[in-house]
Amino acid sequence: MTTTTDITLYDWQAALLAFNTRDYRTAVQRFEKVLEAQPGHTDAREYLARTYYLRASLPLAEREARTILEADPTNEYVTLLLARVLERQSRHDEAAAVRKVLVALTGDERHGPTHQALA
Repeated sequence: MTTTTDITLYDWQAALLAFNTRDYRTAVQRFEKVLEAQPGHTDAREYLARTYYLRASLPLAEREARTILEADPTNEYVTLLLARVLERQSRHDEAAAVRKVLVALTGDERHGPTHQALA
């Protein structure tokens, strides 16, 4: 008998494989399937945000990043990801505010509003 956990594990592994091989279309489908079964699967949501970012589906990447940050406002990587998403949408004032939060979280001034690299 196949359980929801088995299906989720299969989808999780398939999603990671798709992400790592840059098959972002499949990765999105698989991460979404994992999240249907386990909405609180933070790692799947973070990978989904990253996948959307890499596909330049920026509004979707922003939505997922904000969802993660609502639950964990101290997630440094997702905070940086959100800043980059906003910058790629030419929403520089909003990105600068997010980068200020990132500096406060990390103490690293290199992540400040003038730094553009995604770590």
